[in-house]
Amino acid sequence: MPIRPAIAAIVVTVMALFTLPASAASAITPPHSHEHGHGHSPWQAAWGAAMQEPAEGVLPNWAAAGFDDHSVRQVLRLSAGGTTLRIRLSNLYGSAPVRLAGATVARAGRGAAVMPDTVRPLTFRHSPAGSIPAGGELVSDPVAFRTKALDRLTVTLYFAAPTGPATQHFLAFHSTYRASGNHLLDPAPTAFTETTQSYYFLTGVEVGPRPAMSRSRGTVVTLGDSLTDGSFSTVDADNSYADELAERLTAAGRDLAVVNAGIGGNRLLRDSPCFGESAQSRFQRDVLSRPGVRTVIISEALNDIFDVAGIPLGEGCNWPNPTLTVSQLIEGHRALIRLAHAHGIRIIGGTVTPFKGNPYGVFTAHGEAVRDGLNRWILTSGEYDAVVDFAGAVADPADPDRLFPGYDGSPALRDAVHLNDAGFRAMAAAINLSDL
Repeated sequence: MPIRPAIAAIVVTVMALFTLPASAASAITPPHSHEHGHGHSPWQAAWGAAMQEPAEGVLPNWAAAGFDDHSVRQVLRLSAGGTTLRIRLSNLYGSAPVRLAGATVARAGRGAAVMPDTVRPLTFRHSPAGSIPAGGELVSDPVAFRTKALDRLTVTLYFAAPTGPATQHFLAFHSTYRASGNHLLDPAPTAFTETTQSYYFLTGVEVGPRPAMSRSRGTVVTLGDSLTDGSFSTVDADNSYADELAERLTAAGRDLAVVNAGIGGNRLLRDSPCFGESAQSRFQRDVLSRPGVRTVIISEALNDIFDVAGIPLGEGCNWPNPTLTVSQLIEGHRALIRLAHAHGIRIIGGTVTPFKGNPYGVFTAHGEAVRDGLNRWILTSGEYDAVVDFAGAVADPADPDRLFPGYDGSPALRDAVHLNDAGFRAMAAAINLSDL
């Protein structure tokens, strides 16, 4: 779904504010599962999306209306492989169960096409249909499906009856396709005539088997805002910094997966109906509940620092932050450190990237002083297990309070906040792989 320039000008300001035995049964679980932590699960999270409320925000999609007699085909790229896989579906923000009439997985072709001989039906407690409980999750049975790191897959879901509003990941910058009727087994793209750039219900893909006490395997979760989510990277190109990190790990022969838990517009301290629950609120769900997690990289606080009170973003989406202090943000980061360490997970702190020169009024001298103070603490306090200087990696050497011009946005969008593909590669390159 293209973004009209007038709306994009508003959105971009906000966004950076921002294998198992075949007999194993599927699980219907609450969002706070306990298959987390290094060595605790034979499964490894290999792809994920952080879930948000079914609000349309400033850009319409299908979440508010939901689905009725629709097939929804979603394309993703795994960051690790295995001999079996399973999917995880979320109805976190639903007020009633969602009936799933069927689901399939396949190797992705071009657009909505899939490779015909690779389509595999998924089951849920040995049934082709399942119910995603209100506020909970539905996990498929394991299916034999051999994959390797960086394989592209599709997951197709068929909803025969109305779903009501759909739990979603709003701006994924990956194409999702919709067709009327049941096209679960259809390899052709012809029926899939509608598209958006959001994910619906699909929150995870996990691969197995993972040796129970393997010290070389596991999952790295990247938790953050639009600069983690990959907002305004090239659509369908897998160029977020999490994607680029997965490519670095694969090239280095490291058997680590990367799951992107970024949400555009997300904040460290406050929830938002448009930009997701805060990093503190969602840490359990988006980090600790993923199987096989060993490390989390934090990149949060830019949206907390921004002052966008004068920009019309929709009900509940504006937030004035003129009095936010460095101490408040430090305490927010410390809360995440405590949560990670309590579950035996390594945590890496990322510095907050520059935003001087933003043309929409979000830059203030106070905000810059807060950013500088927080970054000094991240780099020098020793409270994180390791640090990565994202700010230094993308700053202009001539003025470190600004982005390097070559990293500033796409050709059609330069807001002194968001990055282009080269900027995301620079973020990924700044990470010391031995810290993971």
